[in-house]
Amino acid sequence: MSANAQPAGEAGASDSQRLDKWLWAARFFKTRPLAVEAINGGKVHVDGQRAKPGRTVRPGTRLSIHKGQLEWQIEVRAVSKQRRPASEAVLLFAEDEASRLKRQALVQERRAGPSLRSEQRGRPTKRDRRRLSELTGK
Repeated sequence: MSANAQPAGEAGASDSQRLDKWLWAARFFKTRPLAVEAINGGKVHVDGQRAKPGRTVRPGTRLSIHKGQLEWQIEVRAVSKQRRPASEAVLLFAEDEASRLKRQALVQERRAGPSLRSEQRGRPTKRDRRRLSELTGK
C-alpha cells in the first residue's frame, strides 16, 4: 500500500475524504466531474442513502455504485489523497462477493451475446430503398 493510502485500522486526522474525490481516486470514474455527475444523478448511495459529492467517507463506509448496467456493492477500506495506479486503487475497497459474481455474470453474458456490429449489413440496397419508399409513401 502506498504512503498516501491508510489502512482501515489507522486513526488520524486524514482518515476521511470527500465522496467524489474517493470515487475518482479509487478509479470508479475517470474524472471528478463525472463522479459528481453520478452522485447528483442518484447513481451512488452511501450506507443505503443518496449522498452529495461533499459527503465524507471513512473506512467501513458502505457504497452502492451504478454505472450503466453494472453495479458494485463495496466497503471503503482506506482513503487516498492521490489517484494512484489501478493496482493500488483496488486496495482502497472490498467488494461483496455476491456483487462481484453478479457483475461478472453480466459481463460474460454481454460478451457471449450477439454483437450489434454483426447484425448490421451496411447501406441499404436498391431493393431496400424501394421498399422503404413504398412504406413511407415518398
